Amino acid sequence: MTIEFCYLIFITADYYAITNFIVPKFLLGKKYALFVSTIITVIAASACLRALVALQMNLHFFNTSQIADFATLYLNSIINISLWVLLVTVGKMLIDRIQTQLQVELLGKERVKNELDYLKAQINPHALFNSLNTIYGHIDKSNQVARNILLQFSELLRYQLYDCAAEKVSLEKEIEYVKNYVAFQRLRKDEKLVVCLEIGTIERGLQIAPLLLVVLIENAFKFASNFSDKENKIRIKIFTKENILHCSFFNTKEVQHVSAATNSKGIGIANLKRRLELLYPGTYKLTSNSENEVYETNLILDLT
Repeated sequence: MTIEFCYLIFITADYYAITNFIVPKFLLGKKYALFVSTIITVIAASACLRALVALQMNLHFFNTSQIADFATLYLNSIINISLWVLLVTVGKMLIDRIQTQLQVELLGKERVKNELDYLKAQINPHALFNSLNTIYGHIDKSNQVARNILLQFSELLRYQLYDCAAEKVSLEKEIEYVKNYVAFQRLRKDEKLVVCLEIGTIERGLQIAPLLLVVLIENAFKFASNFSDKENKIRIKIFTKENILHCSFFNTKEVQHVSAATNSKGIGIANLKRRLELLYPGTYKLTSNSENEVYETNLILDLT
């Protein structure tokens, strides 16, 4: 009588060794000779151990009239372990393959759906631009301010809908968007707000994730002060040096609005920080300084 339950121990050990170590390291690493030789070695070693265990158990713990010799036990062990390991491993690989195929099909369906949704969404922007052109045509030519506002809005919208679809855009295009955005925001504010936009040297060929800077600019305009007896000011500085983008956003603010401004800015800056962490991990520095009537944010970003 042999110890049949011993097979389970060695089959389980061989299965985990093959699936968790041998397949990832050798088969997926395209080291086919090592893959085959390692499997043969593992199964041969486990069959030898199983035969030794079975032989000792038969000799010392079981009353058997006929005790199989080591060679017979080893041959039976290597056949049975090889067969069961092969069946279990192939079965597991088939199950994994089916699950992977289902995931691929699901991702394919989602990709097609997203593409269709994107194509469907393109219809509305075209219709919107046609509507803007119609509105522009109906504005009296003498009302140049209104026509300019509509043109600036159209450019802002065009950039957000089309250029920002890419992961990164030309820094020069982003700066042009910043200029248009600031100009558009100026029109929405009264003349008491002094807006100073300083664009320094912008090195050619640099790219940046779109709409990063506009969050800070939007906050500056949103929470700018509205003093009647003091200067209300926004100052924005942007330049590059050795592929490093340097940005400074400064605005005066009213003390009584500090709490609300801090909460709103916190949400916007939190979202901006998350994008920076995902897009530029370890290559940016974002700092802010809030005093009684002044709020300033500085962004340094490596665009190498």
